[in-house]
Amino acid sequence: MIISLAYIFLLSMSLSFIFKKLKIPSLLSYIIVGIILGPYAVNAIDGTILNISSELRQIALIIILIRAGITLNIEDLKKVGRPAILMCFLPVCFEILGMCLLAPKLLGISLLEAAIMGSVIAAVSPAVIVPKMIKLIEDGYGKKNSIPQLILAGASVDDVFVIVMFTTFTGLATGKNISIWQFINIPVSIIFGILLGAIVGFILIKLFKKVHMRDTVKVVILLSMSFIFVTLEEWLKDIVSISGLIAVMSMGIIINRNYPVLAKRITGKFGKLWVVAEIMLFVLVGASVNINYALSAGINTVILIFAVLLFRIMGVFVCLLKTKLSKKEKIFCAIAYIPKATVQAAIGGVPLAMGLSCGDIVLTVAVIAILITATLGAFGIDLTYKKLLEK
Repeated sequence: MIISLAYIFLLSMSLSFIFKKLKIPSLLSYIIVGIILGPYAVNAIDGTILNISSELRQIALIIILIRAGITLNIEDLKKVGRPAILMCFLPVCFEILGMCLLAPKLLGISLLEAAIMGSVIAAVSPAVIVPKMIKLIEDGYGKKNSIPQLILAGASVDDVFVIVMFTTFTGLATGKNISIWQFINIPVSIIFGILLGAIVGFILIKLFKKVHMRDTVKVVILLSMSFIFVTLEEWLKDIVSISGLIAVMSMGIIINRNYPVLAKRITGKFGKLWVVAEIMLFVLVGASVNINYALSAGINTVILIFAVLLFRIMGVFVCLLKTKLSKKEKIFCAIAYIPKATVQAAIGGVPLAMGLSCGDIVLTVAVIAILITATLGAFGIDLTYKKLLEK
């Protein structure tokens, strides 16, 4: 296990250094390292790490969402208003619709199988988007119309919507009854997540103001509470729906709003944690990619991914109708909503594990989507934000 970590960090940092010189996003180097070291290539990552891969990826996601929360100004988010809500689900619906229209013709699958594939592919990746939007907030880009905040909000919530849609479609495929409560649970999960995070945030602010402790201890407490949120989501899923990741962000937002001095101090500490967490997250995403599936994909698969991305982009533009955003800002929002990685790595293999006939092709499309969109989106954001956003 220890030598595997050495391989991961040394190779990732070396390749990242080369990629930065070539002005290529670092995350692509991490994904490539994961593919090379993963079980489908060299197989140099210890099985102990792979067995807890999903938990490690979730920890990395929690770190970046806490950082997002303590960076996000709620007043900026309020200014965004309606588009922020629409961005949480409308681009997803457009992309699933595109998949349902095109996948049966291009890949020869049924409408229900296309819907399952669409729900796997449709989620945007907060792990890719959030750190980049935080950087824009810190550098002052897109501040006038709160562009980074708009994208942060949508990218953090649309995963909840996608998981419910995925569960619904796979339930239909396995003959389960679909209840209206599954869809009611979407806003319920979001609302309870916000409330839980806010309550804990206020309690922690009082604790931090009364009891003297080092900022490092406060960071550990925030991480521990975040782990509890995510665990509570699993424990209470049969009783009430709570989004643990939204609770994580909500807690951070409350601390930023009511204790900005602390938020500013601990932002740097979470930034340092993210240096390690980012490497682990994307290396493990890469390690989950079965390169054999990627190589077996035909040209129709690639065409399909680019085609449904156009549907997603149309959905983004619909969300931004009648807003103050300029044409350039709208184009940037569309580009920023392209990356996919974490959700696809997490659920791409589930239909295959369930024994569904579409399992192989869904996994293949998920793998190709990660390789294409994570790279394209990250590269697009880095390349265009200075040209499309005002500083």
